Amino acid sequence: MMDKKKVKLSDMKSLPSDVKKLSYSECDELCRDIRKTIIKTVMKNGGHLSSNLGTVELILAMHRVFDSPKDKFVFDVGHQAYTHKLLTGRLDRFSELRKENGLSGFTRPSESEHDAFISGHSSISISAALGMAEAMHLNGDDTHHAIAVIGDGAFTGGIAYEGLNNAGKSKAKLIVILNHNDMSISRNVGALAKYLTKIRGNTSYLSAKKKVEKALDAIPVGGKSIKNIMRSSKSLLKGIVYQSTMFEELGFTYLGPVDGHNIRELEEVLKIAKRIDKPVFIHVNTVKGKGFKPAENNPGAFHGVPVKAYVNKDPDFISEDSFSAEFGRHLNELAKKDDRICAVTAAMKYGTGLQYFASEHGDRFFDVGIAEQHGVTFSGGLARSGKIPVFAVYSSFIQRSFDQLVHDCSIEPLHIVFGIDRAGIVGEDGETHQGIFDVPMLSCIPGMTIYSPSCYEELRLCLSEAIYNCDGPVAVRYPRGNDTSDFDKSSLNCSYTYICRGSSVLAVTYGRIWDNLYKAYESSSGFDILKLTKIFPICDEIIEICREYKKVIFFEEGIKNGGIGMSLAARLSEYGVPVKIAAAEGFVKQAAVSSALAKLGLDTEGMIKTLEGEDS
Repeated sequence: MMDKKKVKLSDMKSLPSDVKKLSYSECDELCRDIRKTIIKTVMKNGGHLSSNLGTVELILAMHRVFDSPKDKFVFDVGHQAYTHKLLTGRLDRFSELRKENGLSGFTRPSESEHDAFISGHSSISISAALGMAEAMHLNGDDTHHAIAVIGDGAFTGGIAYEGLNNAGKSKAKLIVILNHNDMSISRNVGALAKYLTKIRGNTSYLSAKKKVEKALDAIPVGGKSIKNIMRSSKSLLKGIVYQSTMFEELGFTYLGPVDGHNIRELEEVLKIAKRIDKPVFIHVNTVKGKGFKPAENNPGAFHGVPVKAYVNKDPDFISEDSFSAEFGRHLNELAKKDDRICAVTAAMKYGTGLQYFASEHGDRFFDVGIAEQHGVTFSGGLARSGKIPVFAVYSSFIQRSFDQLVHDCSIEPLHIVFGIDRAGIVGEDGETHQGIFDVPMLSCIPGMTIYSPSCYEELRLCLSEAIYNCDGPVAVRYPRGNDTSDFDKSSLNCSYTYICRGSSVLAVTYGRIWDNLYKAYESSSGFDILKLTKIFPICDEIIEICREYKKVIFFEEGIKNGGIGMSLAARLSEYGVPVKIAAAEGFVKQAAVSSALAKLGLDTEGMIKTLEGEDS
């Protein structure tokens, strides 16, 4: 048994097996050390704080009851997996969390054998874990389990129900743990949130079970034998205590709610779940931000913490100086004059800057939860009924709704405006969150119009243009963070900007990296420059400009295959004009935005180097 005073992560050399040797008091001590480590690291590096602080005891209990990696832990999104990383031998690298070449902020099988599945987008854990459980059975392993840990916020995503529906009719060794804290990023919405909150407070099952077991222990003859039989029974007192829950109707054995910060209760319910020969659903109540009062009091603000937040000591991490906020403020101003405008978000009211709109036009503001597919089709219903819906959504999340964009928006077509937030490189969140795929996805849809403004002023112009002067679906895409540009803004417009001084080489780009190209242009004399604001469809005037050059160099903050650069190259091939494209050719790993852009040759120095290598 380890000395209580020495129960620290740094003293545990054989993880996760060492945690099985601890007493409950030592577990409490370890949980405090884990929280200190998480807070210290996240406040320096940025990352997800509230959600990780809320699951410390739960994950410790999981590692004490199960045997990772033989038992498979699948963390939905990965926002709550920092404790898992620490308990699987990654303390020595934890200080490099979310840094370039450091630990991912999410689970990655390439990082550790204990990370059973890649994470980043929500609601997928049940489907993935079910696949693993079925695979284990096919491989002859009927001893170990697949355990999905999913938050109540992720439960608003449709794929979670697809997974539940299929899992419930199986006989898989699957355990689904619902981490219920009443929050995703914004506060949870919808009928399910109300239903879960209703049963969240019903602790009668475990309370009654303990009372019955205590009474049986007091029976001199046969009490303990009866208790053991009850423990192994599939009914588990459920018929006495509970009416059926929706999860039991789907085929699960429902256990809970259980206190997510009580190691004893957590271990008890996990051990019960291991003995049940069918899918089990465990309802765990947790406090988001547990152990850190600022996060407990404001879990939404501390969900995603920016880099060096501890230095800033600002509890409100929603920057007023950002493209998101500028988008939200301008939309709010337009809505004051036009009651047809509606705003839609997928659990990202603050992340997309819609808090201004929601505050003043609450009856026209709709948070659909983590349900991008529904959000798109819901917006279609608004548009079909004479409203002008503006759906603000992260670039990496709009990917989830491709079918709806095609069938429910574009075929008719319907006038829906999409505010594509976090377009381009987002930085430390890495591959799963980089906004580099929206352009190829959207530009392949007939009737779609795409704008990519380079600064705040142009963002306002494009949003107004998209709402009032476009037909069909329109996307206005803009980056994460604030506007640091200082290029000449005297001739901003929603089409293009062309600066010519008679070179035979033309450099073309769009979005925020126009500022980098403009600086390259000012320091060199070997090329002309062209900025696209309306990037799709490519207008004939752009083709006429480009065909006059011997060579075109296209810089694109996105994936090369299917991007605007390739579309332009296809058009110019008819005229024999070669196009060289500098863009991402694969997934972009976590790194600071500046570093990622430099690696792609999209910073000013990289552009100069590329352009100076071309014959003028």
